[in-house]
Amino acid sequence: MSTEAILSNDSRFTSFSYDHQTIRFKTSPKLEKYTRVIEWDAGYLVVLAIYNGVETEEYIDLIPILENLCIDPQIFLKNIRKVRINYDRS
Repeated sequence: MSTEAILSNDSRFTSFSYDHQTIRFKTSPKLEKYTRVIEWDAGYLVVLAIYNGVETEEYIDLIPILENLCIDPQIFLKNIRKVRINYDRS
């Protein structure tokens, strides 16, 4: 089992993929792309993202998103050790 998750976005949705599962959630239409993961802390992400051409630090808390989807955060997140950004759709 992999210990790495993938973060990306397209149009107005962010995608977080791990172990053949992807959760998608709405984001700002001004978000162009994520550029770097600064920190991963068991469900909490600090990332750099470009909004309208300006790179900005952003914070994503996956725990309430997973809970709203009726996914147990402790089970879903327990093996993730690293998150990387990937826009390769192949």
